[in-house]
Amino acid sequence: AAAAAEAEKQQAEAIAAAEAEAAAAAAAAIATAAAALKAQAKAVVAAPTSQQLSKYAADAVNRGEALLFWPPEGVTVGTTARVYYNRCLGPLPSNCQLQIKAGLNKWEEIVIYDMERCSTLSGAPSGQEWWQAEFKVPAELFKFDFVVMDKNTGGVDNNKARDFTMPLLGGPTEQQLMEQRAAEYAAAEAQRLALLAAAEVEIWEQVQLHAAEAAAEARVHFRERRTKELMAAATKAVAQRRRPALATLETAQEIADVFTWAGGPLKAGSRCMLAYNCRSGPLAFTNTAKLHLGYDGWYNKEKQTYDTSPLDAGQCQQYGLPYKDHSWCGALVDIPASAAVVDFVLSDRDGRVWDNNNNRDFHSSVEAAATDSSMVEMVFQAMKREAAEADMAAEDRAASRAMRRVESKAQVAKQRREAQHEFLYTLPVKASAGTAIELYYNPDLTPLRGRPEIYVRGGYNRWRHAVQISPTKMTPSMAGGTGFMKAMVEVPADAHVLDVVFTDSSRTDAAFMDNNGGLDYHIPIEKGQGVMPGLNVVHIAVEMAPIAKVGGMGDVVTALARAVQDEGHTVEVVIPKYDVISYHQVEGLYQDGGFNWGGTFIRVWHGEVEDLKTTFLEPENGHFWRQCIYGRGDDHVRFGFFCGAALEYLKVKNVKPDVLHCHDWQSAPVAWGERPNNAKCVFTIHNLNYGADLVGRAMATAEVATTVSPTYAREISGHPVIAPHLSKMFGIRNGIDQELWDPSIDEFLPRQYTADDVAEGKAAARKELRRRGNLADIDVPLVSCVTRLVHQKGIHLIKHAAWRTLERGGQFVLLGSAPDPRVQGEFNALRDQCMRTYPDRAYFCFTYDEPLSHLIYAASDMFLVPSMFEPCGLTQMIAMRYGTIAVVRKTGGLADTVFDIDHDEERAEAAGIQVNGFSFEGTDTAGMDYALNRALSMWYSDREGWNGLAASVMQQDWSWDGPALDYVELYYKALKS
Repeated sequence: AAAAAEAEKQQAEAIAAAEAEAAAAAAAAIATAAAALKAQAKAVVAAPTSQQLSKYAADAVNRGEALLFWPPEGVTVGTTARVYYNRCLGPLPSNCQLQIKAGLNKWEEIVIYDMERCSTLSGAPSGQEWWQAEFKVPAELFKFDFVVMDKNTGGVDNNKARDFTMPLLGGPTEQQLMEQRAAEYAAAEAQRLALLAAAEVEIWEQVQLHAAEAAAEARVHFRERRTKELMAAATKAVAQRRRPALATLETAQEIADVFTWAGGPLKAGSRCMLAYNCRSGPLAFTNTAKLHLGYDGWYNKEKQTYDTSPLDAGQCQQYGLPYKDHSWCGALVDIPASAAVVDFVLSDRDGRVWDNNNNRDFHSSVEAAATDSSMVEMVFQAMKREAAEADMAAEDRAASRAMRRVESKAQVAKQRREAQHEFLYTLPVKASAGTAIELYYNPDLTPLRGRPEIYVRGGYNRWRHAVQISPTKMTPSMAGGTGFMKAMVEVPADAHVLDVVFTDSSRTDAAFMDNNGGLDYHIPIEKGQGVMPGLNVVHIAVEMAPIAKVGGMGDVVTALARAVQDEGHTVEVVIPKYDVISYHQVEGLYQDGGFNWGGTFIRVWHGEVEDLKTTFLEPENGHFWRQCIYGRGDDHVRFGFFCGAALEYLKVKNVKPDVLHCHDWQSAPVAWGERPNNAKCVFTIHNLNYGADLVGRAMATAEVATTVSPTYAREISGHPVIAPHLSKMFGIRNGIDQELWDPSIDEFLPRQYTADDVAEGKAAARKELRRRGNLADIDVPLVSCVTRLVHQKGIHLIKHAAWRTLERGGQFVLLGSAPDPRVQGEFNALRDQCMRTYPDRAYFCFTYDEPLSHLIYAASDMFLVPSMFEPCGLTQMIAMRYGTIAVVRKTGGLADTVFDIDHDEERAEAAGIQVNGFSFEGTDTAGMDYALNRALSMWYSDREGWNGLAASVMQQDWSWDGPALDYVELYYKALKS
């Protein structure tokens, strides 16, 4: 990215130099053409004598003309002009104060010149009252139009609606001036782009530093986390190995005439000789035995086996063993440093006869055994060595993810800067606090196009700074008013953000305004004193992934909260404490007292979920002890109670949110509840199919409302509960967690891959999916669908697509289930029919399987989402993340994320994205066929193009980086409401 920015900078500088040269040449040509006339004019600029002026005035009166000019043959540009006006021959009153209102170059610029009574002609005959004005005529002028007006009354003499024109000499032609200005504008634009490109290079250098810092922090965090994990595992292992039952074992260093540890005591970390008397028990028929040995009460049930050898008389004497009437055998055993007890039994060589000490086994305690703490350290170090290679790879992945995260966020910010810089920027480009900056704005690219005057007003730090910018008239940055307007702004020393809006007048109620659709424009300021406080946002919701997820709302709550938190704001999520929560995914859960409300006591719990502060409210009335989240017939009562309890919790615990964010009908009552700290409310509609009455009431009382895609916002705009409040409604596309859904690190895939090796990575995944699904491993397209089997998802089209895929030689995979038994039965029948007709071409899995879903996304060539309506949809974005081409019905968020390669080039360009899939608009099978057949045909006929498309869609950004910034802007908008 830095290299690209540097190249862009160099290209912009080269263009700037070329355009500047062209502009200079054009200006020189005009100057040369006018030089001769200007030289001649120097002798004709003297004021007229009284005799000359009187004669010309009399001649003008005789002709019935109210105006005369000096010089009479025409005024040379760049010199002084004198205009004389006889008020008596015009419509203006006697008690007047006259002015010339001049329009330079066809009124592209307006100039006012004051007039005064002409003393030279004060003695003129009755019927004459001469006024005069003297002024310098600009050099770059091809036309000078004007009217005479009365400053007192506003009356105008405009030459009977034709205006007056002063004759000019020596000026450029209109064509010459336009060419010069075009060249100057091009040079200025090239210079502007060069400055912006240079600033981008600096910014990306900082991005790379931040990315490197993030990678280093990620490595430290990984090592700390991994150390804790391994230490916990080692501690647990030692606790299991040194369990209390170990102390109850009967141990002995020897049993007379049975066994002994010969040659010295049994010591940890040493080699010891175990001597066993075969004649002492069931092995009397042999003179050797097999030794089966373990440690610490047969920990892990693992055994080591040693062959013993007979001990002769000399060896028995060496070890102090009685030789007569004994049959000793022995084996040298290495005792681990970690062993506290040695466990053993013996058998004959065939394992048919055993001596296990009458079913009690033999146990010997070990001297100098490691203590529990040293044992933990030993196990920890062993685990660390064993996992070193895998952990290094995991650490590298963590560092890489951290770098990509920084770069991804920076790329989103860069795109937004570039879009804004088309019409709004500052000089210096990187504005600093405590300095004066020039603000540049091009109204021609905004709603203020064509307005005669432009004013800027603003503030700082999201309008929360005491200093405000009063309406300031902007001036053209170039002659002729072409392009950008500019204004000087003094930035306070403690500013961090410059906030501006633009109007066409200085009034606060200006009729025409550009305020960025109500969000205002914001320009970052560097080196501000202090720290700009962030927002305190509290989500009140009934779902949260991954601990209490039913649908997409839970994903959005968690992912959006994390993304906003990553922007530097404080975020908390408040949810009910269900008895079905996945508590193993909650870190540091603890109770923080409680409070009485609604006729019951409510316990307050805190913990962390996905690095988010999460509060759980547990009322003792049992509302959330139901073994489910939804479905007991009183959900509206339960969730209404929860909303009131959540607001009471904020008050009791003195939580002071700036913004309360509530979701769908379930937490809609928060919008009209008693909010603490004068908090503003943002309400998100995830699916308008449910709870319309509650949604309508929230729409009326929330400051801002959102839904999960721009197209869905338009689709529901006419709904009776939405239409009256449409000015509040914003559509923001959901994102996906690009760390969870990342084929380059996905552990559920047989091979990780990126856009560079997408074909190979998908081939490996396809092979594995075919193995699991008993599909033929052949070169045919694989079409998949991962969904809940409900009517919203277009189940009639899914069934049709399965047959169409199989008829055209492809393979079809479906993962999902139906809550309706009748629908499930239909799909069971479809599975049976498909597998009978195409036994190695179809695979149906009617359950949710997270690892399998990852494999399907990676293995598929095409992914179907034929929904009847889809507020946003996540699966199509996940599929594209894995290089799988989406085939969708053009509705809701599907239309905002999938751009048909044959029909949506212009729409994709407007969205700043490349075409990426196939879509259709109808609800019948013909529409489905139109999209799916085109996709299959491309796969069969243009494999290279298909692989290129797969690589392209993998690189598109469907993260939360952009949407999170949009939500932050709406939070600030809510604060201004």
